[in-house]
Amino acid sequence: MSKISEYKKHLLVLILGVMVGFGPLANAGEITVYSSLEDDEIADFLKVANKDLPDIKINVLRLSTGDLGARILAEKSNPKHDVIWGWAATNMINPQIMEMLEPYKAKGSDKLASKFKDAGNKWFAATGYMAAFCVNTDRLTKKGLPMPTSWEDLLNPVYKGELIMPNPNSSGTGYLQIASILQSRGEEKGWEYLEALDSNMGQYIKSGSKPCKLTRSGEYSVGASFAFIAMKSIKEGYPLKMVLPSEGSGFELEASALMASSKNKADAKKFLDWTLSPAAAKLYAKFKAIITIPGIEPSPEAQASGLPADVSTVLFDLDFAESAKNRSRILKTWREKLER
Repeated sequence: MSKISEYKKHLLVLILGVMVGFGPLANAGEITVYSSLEDDEIADFLKVANKDLPDIKINVLRLSTGDLGARILAEKSNPKHDVIWGWAATNMINPQIMEMLEPYKAKGSDKLASKFKDAGNKWFAATGYMAAFCVNTDRLTKKGLPMPTSWEDLLNPVYKGELIMPNPNSSGTGYLQIASILQSRGEEKGWEYLEALDSNMGQYIKSGSKPCKLTRSGEYSVGASFAFIAMKSIKEGYPLKMVLPSEGSGFELEASALMASSKNKADAKKFLDWTLSPAAAKLYAKFKAIITIPGIEPSPEAQASGLPADVSTVLFDLDFAESAKNRSRILKTWREKLER
């Protein structure tokens, strides 16, 4: 065998090894990041991060909230990532996850309010997302349907088959919607409401953004999704209106953390510091409905879409600890009652 052929053989073995799940090489200057941020957000964030951190190669694996949690727990004996970036705080505070994290006080985290970070410095949240209805105004007019203003409105039989929302077992957006309904109504009445809502539901879908995307394309009238994708769709010219439910929008914090198992903690810490930097904060204003870094306000486009300057006025006061504690039980009940 020629030297070139031998080289190709070893290269192929290396590539296949990575594909079937070999752990990442512990190379200085290279980190692996697990995230549930949206793909387009990650792409824009990395353009800036790569300029600000030129000596670090940042590899990102993006999965939906539930799927990412399952992967992290499946890899618990041999974690393959250095950082968790932008993942639901209610997932992060799972005791099994928390024991995998190493305390790190990221540069700038001292400016965050206590409710946006762990008391033991195991995680912090620079951003968050909030529930919103994406309403296709063209389809609504064509079908003669009323504009919904609340979760209660969606029980109207005229919306039968016209609604779509995320499956809470895979989507963090879906879970925060369910959790806010159960907390606001009490579990007994909350489950009664969800079962009644199910009779109007056209589909439950895996992604938190997909309900809005399918609604904006005219397949449904109302998609229960989150504010960012609604604002983005309106900016792009879709016939869409963003509605924040009058009961209050459920919300979630997007938490970040350092893995105790990381083999390249120096660069992992630099990346975590970057997520709280002015350069990152400037990007958050472009994408995020909730920004926890002081002094950063939503963009003019966001406010033009209907997002108030002070989002706290429209948020449901979700109990994150309660939401996290009851997560497994709530998801099990949802599967038994509603999953199709």
